[in-house]
Amino acid sequence: MFQFNPPKDFLHNRYVLITGASDGIGKTCAETFAGYGANLILLGRSQEKLEKLFDRLDVLAPGRITIQPVDFATATTEDYKVLAEHLNAQTSVLHVLLHNAALLGTRTPIQYYPESDWETLMKVNVGSGFYLTKALLPLLLAADSARILFTSSSVGRKGRAWWGGYGVSKFAVEGLMQTLADEVGTTTSIKVNSINPGGTRTAMRQTAYPAENPASQPTPESLMPVYLYLLSEQAAAIHGKALDVRNFDPATV
Repeated sequence: MFQFNPPKDFLHNRYVLITGASDGIGKTCAETFAGYGANLILLGRSQEKLEKLFDRLDVLAPGRITIQPVDFATATTEDYKVLAEHLNAQTSVLHVLLHNAALLGTRTPIQYYPESDWETLMKVNVGSGFYLTKALLPLLLAADSARILFTSSSVGRKGRAWWGGYGVSKFAVEGLMQTLADEVGTTTSIKVNSINPGGTRTAMRQTAYPAENPASQPTPESLMPVYLYLLSEQAAAIHGKALDVRNFDPATV
């Protein structure tokens, strides 16, 4: 597994927004980035979980944690506009936007796939990435070298039976990443990539594979060196790439 040990303050004064921050990989990213000095804006569905995370992180990073409950399944364009206005009131710049929120949905053949699940997954897994990025681009453009990281999946790079809306939504995420990367690549300093964490010991993984032994998969904590690297100056040349945490090697990107 790739290793990276940056200085403990390398995210000092950097503003980082994470969606899906109350569980799994998003939560671990929040805990990890807080330890490196980041100012965190944490979005998630569950206010209760976000408040518990805030209480824990505020001890580690007092005054540097902001939480905002958001349900992307019901969010409107006006909600995204209001969110951007709230962020503008807190900071004039955003250095990192990590799109991590996603729903798994039903795993069943397309023939039987529930229309309501399809629509909800597209709103959460794809729509949140589009609307939030669009709303926050002015803050990202104000940063000296901003990063946008979309969370992908192996089923969003090669179609696989019974993954339904989740798989298709991740293909759309890859398309959004590539389109945005091509647009900003030569005119701004923003770096845009997607990252496939691979099988990870999370609640979503357990739902997708209920018979699997969770211990057979790596923990979210073990993925953090790759995430940290992608926020570092060493990764400044990585742009428009579909990355995999497993077997990550900067020399081959």
